[in-house]
Amino acid sequence: MPEIIPLGWFHTAMGIIALVSGGITLAKFKEISLHTRSGQIYLAATLITAGTALAIFQRGEFGPGHALAVMTLLALVAGTVAATMKPFGKLSRYVQAVSYSATLLFHCIPAVTDGLLRLPVGDPVLTSIEDPILKMCYLGLLALFLVGISLQLRWIHRQPI
Repeated sequence: MPEIIPLGWFHTAMGIIALVSGGITLAKFKEISLHTRSGQIYLAATLITAGTALAIFQRGEFGPGHALAVMTLLALVAGTVAATMKPFGKLSRYVQAVSYSATLLFHCIPAVTDGLLRLPVGDPVLTSIEDPILKMCYLGLLALFLVGISLQLRWIHRQPI
């Protein structure tokens, strides 16, 4: 793995802030929203993390991390439009939930990848991006996302209007 540049350290720090605030937000409020301080922190840190990811070119070309950053930005836009303009009527809250929760999944993919390929320093758990363990981790993240979003949507459905 290439060394982390200063922008990479800032990007990583913002990503950690996003992951922690996103986890706190979901645990406390069961959804990520513009109406809570932790939700606002999560969304701002996510925006910064995705934006800085687009500026990091360790391998000299557009890569999977850049694609995740673009998907994150699109999900942020979709969730924010759903939350503020309500273009989907009663379904807008569901679109917001899926969109914002998807950004959390998009954070977890590079976090797991970099964590397993960089840590512990000097003797990382994995040595290749092609390792089957990494693919199993991605599958686990997807399963966790699907279960989590299902529970979240069920919870939203049960809320009074």
